[in-house]
Amino acid sequence: MLLPYYLPRFFCIFAPEKNQPVMTKHEFDGYRKKYARQIEAIRQAAHELHQSVNEVYGDDLPYGFHLDMVVEGVICYGYLVCAREEDVLPLIFGSYYHDSIEDARQSYNDVVRAARKWMTEEQAQMAAEIVYALTNEKGRNREERAGEKYYQGIRATPYAPFVKLCDRLANVTYSCSVDSGRDGNRMREVYKSEMGKFLPALISDTDDQRRQIPFEAITALAEILIDEVDRDEIRKQWNC
Repeated sequence: MLLPYYLPRFFCIFAPEKNQPVMTKHEFDGYRKKYARQIEAIRQAAHELHQSVNEVYGDDLPYGFHLDMVVEGVICYGYLVCAREEDVLPLIFGSYYHDSIEDARQSYNDVVRAARKWMTEEQAQMAAEIVYALTNEKGRNREERAGEKYYQGIRATPYAPFVKLCDRLANVTYSCSVDSGRDGNRMREVYKSEMGKFLPALISDTDDQRRQIPFEAITALAEILIDEVDRDEIRKQWNC
């Protein structure tokens, strides 16, 4: 079986040595445990925010299901990009709140005020910048809403490329699952068609670890897509 055309190129671009972690996974997990109370409060607040606007994920799941999946990716790979202890809370907050402006009727200042409940002013600003960067532009269609200006903002913002990758990893994982329903089936094809442009759009020519994306997360995304290619072949063979 041939890999999707864009994947071999990215295995060459993202050599494992590109992402030498500045902290160990043990250290990152230790900080998560240290701030577990704040993280759970952020999680609950984000869930309630999206519930307050009756937003669902897929056909009928609470939107918090998606938020938790995004943060799962952040927890798994965050040590590869997180530069210091002070960035752990902004990174996780930005992940839970990444759709709050776009989908939950929040303004940038609303997000800053929410973040201040659990972190310093500097941290709150960093968290809000992640959320702002991931908020789609105004546009008539999906391509206009996530065009070059959108990705320029992501590439320029610490941790935004990583959170965007975790967001896409969560969406692809769900849409390729057997339980994704009609909406998942539709979005699966959208994500597959976008991957050739999506991955290059996240690349930052920088030594700033905070603006890079981990090779390991790219690999996880690739494995899901390769499995989906296999399933496509089976569907074709069995006309299903």
